[in-house]
Amino acid sequence: MKLPPFLSYEILGNALSQYLLAAFILLVGAALRQLLSKLLSKVLFRLTKRYTAGVSESELHDLLIQPLSVLLFLVTIYVAFGVLRYPMPPSAVPGAEPWPKVALLRVFLLGFIATVTWVVLRLVDFALLVVRRRNELRETAGSNRLDSQFLPFAKDLLKVLVIIIGIMVVLGEVFGVNVTALIGGLGIGGLAVAFAAKESLENLIASFTIFLDQPFGVGDLVTAGDVSGTVEKIGFRSTRLRTAEKSYVTVPNKSMIDKPLDNLSLRTSRRVGFTLVFDQRTTSAQLHAIIAEAIAAMQQHALVTQDVQMKFNALTPAGKEVTVQYFVETTSYDEYLNTKEDLNYRIIEVVEQHGGLFAGAPAQIVATPAKL
Repeated sequence: MKLPPFLSYEILGNALSQYLLAAFILLVGAALRQLLSKLLSKVLFRLTKRYTAGVSESELHDLLIQPLSVLLFLVTIYVAFGVLRYPMPPSAVPGAEPWPKVALLRVFLLGFIATVTWVVLRLVDFALLVVRRRNELRETAGSNRLDSQFLPFAKDLLKVLVIIIGIMVVLGEVFGVNVTALIGGLGIGGLAVAFAAKESLENLIASFTIFLDQPFGVGDLVTAGDVSGTVEKIGFRSTRLRTAEKSYVTVPNKSMIDKPLDNLSLRTSRRVGFTLVFDQRTTSAQLHAIIAEAIAAMQQHALVTQDVQMKFNALTPAGKEVTVQYFVETTSYDEYLNTKEDLNYRIIEVVEQHGGLFAGAPAQIVATPAKL
């Protein structure tokens, strides 16, 4: 079939038919990239289905559809511009590639490598999602701790490695850098870099120490130095804590292992201790009855251990001091506060039933603030 004459009209060394073909390839690629992306993600899911228990195809699709779509569009652009000829300037060296073609090829390689790196990063997300779901299916305490602490750490580590490899490929393929020589040169300057990044390296090593020794995990309530809070994330350089005031504190990992660390979530119970000061008019018989009944009330509580202490501790001009101490078997701060409130009301009821009087008007309770 003979083409119409106007399609043979040349512009910048290319016939109009070549430009139309390139435009057609771009349009087809733009129209089909979403469909092809879905098809590729579906094929990948089918190939890995036996290893992806607990993860749906839509989750893989949501992770890969955007980077795969960009990758396919880049391939479409490469094919479309490949049908065109690039004019050579009169002063060009015979056999050399035209500079527009070289420039476009470098831009394409840069975008292609960046997009492939993006796809690999999403595959890392998918792989870690699979591991987390498999741990959830096991429903064991060990796997939950692995899920909350190790998986985010491994995810960040793998992503850093993928990005470094991507940068190395870009330097070698796009900018023509001798990567082998560059890595060798880093060995020479490594000492200077190590000194310059001393604190960062210390925090990185501390993060591995935290992971291997596991003094705490995500979700634990800890006190490190002057900072107390719930661990929300353990990263390469720092650990993030959510304090009781709901502020978000970032603590360097080195500080988390260098200072004495109290993992409050691992204690079996919480201590309650305070002092009651009774008026001098409260008789010894009343005190005996109040102490005996209050101890019985505290011991009857489901969350209180049996080592309850309530003693007539001192006789002072201010009044008769009775110290109270008991332990609440819970790691929940809310349960601790509720138990403490219930028993405070119960003690007041016992005092009122036996006609006891607190020193001062109407009452005076000297309490030692409970430690979180």
